[in-house]
Amino acid sequence: MAYHPQTNGQTEIFNREIKQILEKVVNPNRKDWSTKLDEALWAYRTAFKTPFVVYDKPCHLLVELEHKAFWVIKKLQIDQKSAGNNRLLELNEIDKLRTQSYENAKLYK
Repeated sequence: MAYHPQTNGQTEIFNREIKQILEKVVNPNRKDWSTKLDEALWAYRTAFKTPFVVYDKPCHLLVELEHKAFWVIKKLQIDQKSAGNNRLLELNEIDKLRTQSYENAKLYK
């Protein structure tokens, strides 16, 4: 028998579970559901699984990373402006490396 998603109950189960997740996180007027969809999908895909199973590495929320970075800046008494400037320089360097890698990959093809 050929695969046919309309007759496969998994589609309905998936849709129902996503709907239940969205009902818990959207505002009562339900107008912001589309902004919460990515988070709902992430929650669905990672529920009952460790981050190691899903991504093969630990999972950190952005809030945790920002908090840790801010804590380090405060603990070491680093000037926030200079730390921000250093971070921008690092990001620019990464961008240059990415561009260079892309160019090298084009040459090898």
